[in-house]
Amino acid sequence: MLPVPAATESKKSGLAYWAARVLDECDKAAVNFAADPVHDLRVAIRRCRSMADGFHSVDPDPAWKQMKRLAKPLFSALGDLRDTQVMLEWVAKLSPADDALGAELSAALRAKEDALKKAAQQALANFDRDRWSTLMAHLAARTGAVPVEGAVFQHLALERWLEARELHRRALRNRSSLAWHQLRIGIKRLRYTAENFLPQRHQKWSKDLRELQDALGEVHDLDVLRAIVSRHPGAPADERSHWVKRIAEERHKRLQLYRSKMTGRHSLWELWRNELPSGIALEDAALEKLRTWAAFLDPDVTHSALVNRLSLELYDGLSQCGILKLTPHHRHILEAAAWLHEVGRSKSGHKQEKNHRKRGQRLVIKLKPPLGWTEQDMQSLAALVRFHRGRLPSRGDSLFVGLDRRQRADLLRLMGILRLANSFDDAHDGRLRELAVTRKDGAVVVRGQGLQAMSGAAERVACARYLLETACGRPILIQIQRARTARKERSDPAVQTGRSRLLNR
Repeated sequence: MLPVPAATESKKSGLAYWAARVLDECDKAAVNFAADPVHDLRVAIRRCRSMADGFHSVDPDPAWKQMKRLAKPLFSALGDLRDTQVMLEWVAKLSPADDALGAELSAALRAKEDALKKAAQQALANFDRDRWSTLMAHLAARTGAVPVEGAVFQHLALERWLEARELHRRALRNRSSLAWHQLRIGIKRLRYTAENFLPQRHQKWSKDLRELQDALGEVHDLDVLRAIVSRHPGAPADERSHWVKRIAEERHKRLQLYRSKMTGRHSLWELWRNELPSGIALEDAALEKLRTWAAFLDPDVTHSALVNRLSLELYDGLSQCGILKLTPHHRHILEAAAWLHEVGRSKSGHKQEKNHRKRGQRLVIKLKPPLGWTEQDMQSLAALVRFHRGRLPSRGDSLFVGLDRRQRADLLRLMGILRLANSFDDAHDGRLRELAVTRKDGAVVVRGQGLQAMSGAAERVACARYLLETACGRPILIQIQRARTARKERSDPAVQTGRSRLLNR
């Protein structure tokens, strides 16, 4: 049995709670596979699978997929059984007194339920509870790295909102049973995302989300029942017509309920959208999603944080000097690349690991673009990760295919900035304290404090400037200033202020 911390148990949320709940509900369902225990077990499994989807969008640990695969056979077997039990409830609700067709449908469904209970019993016996507990203990420990209500899950909720909204448009346009069913799934995914990861928003949205999900779920149930009635052999035409009419009436009521809440100027779609990130907040959320994903892979996050700061200082300094004339989105791509440039080292973590740049490129190119980003942006990001050090890029590299002359020039400038910033901390020792960029006599002067002027590190910095120097068409002078003594640093207010600012980041 998985341990459930007292705090988690009290609020009845979180992966540890629901993983333990799955095992409890397994024992309850195993008694006779009655409708309520079967439903409760499916809800518990679905909650765990939904959380796995959310966390796996930023955490590449393969255990998330393993957990979903482990529970899938049981979840599917219970789904077939639950569907049949729901049909029995609908037949009982819609059957008039002494209805022959209703009695025949109930008998057929009861026989099917008995067979499906045996299949569910076998699936439950095959469910590896020990493996489930091991996986969940491992995964529950990882969930704390991504804060609930944080930017990452706000980004995820907006993705779910956009998916559901598109399914809404499709359902209103097509009005098919399949379209309404897919819309129900989309709203269910939005509901579970809010319930699992955005509890403050869920508190406001939960009543409407549940009502809409239930209404569309019943529409789907009625569509399935209509198909069963139509296929039932030997049913008299008048009885079949009566059933189809009743089903249509019930179905219409629920679709009207949905339309009353989700269409028009004051629909719930706009209410929900207004509470999710947009503008600058959305740009920040997209970057935070990429940074969080990288943090799970990067063996030296402190180094990447320093390279990120140095890259942005170089970018801003060059922009202020009039050397760079790029868009704010270029800065976002550079910032993301600085956070992601070491993800290829994840397997061994050794700083001299070969081919980590190629591995990082492959990992990045497989990522789904965050909202506001394009496939071309992700290709540029992969190129920066690939060439943040090592050999220089060439026009024939696959990552440059399809780029026009201007796009290649902009990408090379970003690449040059990242290579130079990374070289300042090539030894991963964090010695560089600060950078300053100025323009003098047609050249760019980059002053760095903290490295030794006569050292291998300084030599590597001088070599790394080449690409940026070539891409910008201006000489770049690197001036290394010796670090101040510890006594002077303790007495210098400016140094103390800078140190506090870095620690607070």
